[in-house]
Amino acid sequence: MPRQFTYSLHVPYADIDAMGIVYYANYLVYFEMARASLLREVGLPYLEMEKSGVMLPVVEAHCDYKVSAHYDDELVIHSTCLPFKGPRLRIEYEVRRAGELLATGHTHHVCMSPEGKVLRPTPELRALCDGETGE
Repeated sequence: MPRQFTYSLHVPYADIDAMGIVYYANYLVYFEMARASLLREVGLPYLEMEKSGVMLPVVEAHCDYKVSAHYDDELVIHSTCLPFKGPRLRIEYEVRRAGELLATGHTHHVCMSPEGKVLRPTPELRALCDGETGE
């Protein structure tokens, strides 16, 4: 069963719009922050993967908004890596405030070389998504 990862943040003032709510595009930034955190947590930080020749570009991103977030709200982003389908990875996200569901979404990534060649996922990436990171 895939592992769920948790990342928390307090909404900075810079992330809200004129109506006092989190600007919609910032949720994609929060997804990226959660994704980078989960990769660091399992010992696969982006920079190290890129140095080894593995890139994970986003090829699709989606977010469904349920309830607005505001300045200084503590948001908890739960992210789950689904098993790879060939070179393609899907990560699902839930954004919550005090347990209340604010948004859901997902990103799709493809394992690629820096030159743009599609790669097979490394065993470490496969283990992350299969819930077998050994932790």
